[in-house]
Amino acid sequence: MTTGSQIAWDDTVLPFQLDASGIRGRVARLDGVLDQVLKQHAYPSVIEALVAETALLTALIGQAVKLRWKLSLQVRGKGPARLIATDYYGPTADGEPARIRAYASYDADRLDLNADPFSQIGDGYFAVMIDQGEGMVPYQGFTPIAGKSLSDCAETYFAQSEQIPTRFQLAYGESTEPGRPMHWRAGGIMLQHMPAVGGVAADQGSGEGGLLTHADILGGADSDNWNRANILLDTVETLEMIGPSIPPTDLLVRLFHEEGPRVFDAQPVRFGCSCSEEKVRSTMSIYSQKDISKMTTEAGIVTADCQFCGAHYEMDPRTLGFEAVKPE
Repeated sequence: MTTGSQIAWDDTVLPFQLDASGIRGRVARLDGVLDQVLKQHAYPSVIEALVAETALLTALIGQAVKLRWKLSLQVRGKGPARLIATDYYGPTADGEPARIRAYASYDADRLDLNADPFSQIGDGYFAVMIDQGEGMVPYQGFTPIAGKSLSDCAETYFAQSEQIPTRFQLAYGESTEPGRPMHWRAGGIMLQHMPAVGGVAADQGSGEGGLLTHADILGGADSDNWNRANILLDTVETLEMIGPSIPPTDLLVRLFHEEGPRVFDAQPVRFGCSCSEEKVRSTMSIYSQKDISKMTTEAGIVTADCQFCGAHYEMDPRTLGFEAVKPE
């Protein structure tokens, strides 16, 4: 693959369908957008890996939803990695890129820098939130942290909350491509069986703690088609997902040529944050005069920082609707 075509596929999500088996999917590659997400912070590599995996899942899931505004993933745990939060903003017009932002909160004193990143989450939950904008009721779905990775958690969410069989194969890490500084790169494939009438979800799932898995939902020919596609998906190699030499279209033919893969228009993805001073001021409006006084610095200003992009805001407390009061 030429440098030009590599750049064309970086930071994109490619939707596809397997016509022979009624399965849809997405192939995603994140490069520059992932670097933009991570360079806003100085995370340890174990936290960077969790953010990279969550951002990749967000790109795949967000593109699969008919989205008018925003899809968010949140991973909350009782371990050192307390929170991983991502937002995916759908494109505002045809041909426009979608936008992703992400951040993490963690306890540096408890973090094990040599451990498997997923082990640093501990007990907790995986949440998907969809906000279609003004006048619409937001949707929230939660499942427990389960399995051995965040992609396992996402598969459990779709099986348990949506009863849609879903699989992910993901790869991510620091890339050392010739002529470029070390940077993060990620790639992955998402498969979903199209919703079938009269699904046969089991009463008791085969997953951890009795949770449903993708294998518990289908039966008959649908199950055979799903199992066949999953066997093919399991043959994908890491470098095929994140390496610079194989376009996603060629990868789909290599994996699923007998399933009749059909691709649709690719969706570009960029880093983007929705924060603004106006939104910060709106948030501040809920606080009392006493609260505002406690936020006021000795210099007589109120400051706020965006956790996603690091933007710094300084405001006169009097413009927030309160008179400045010196903190005690």
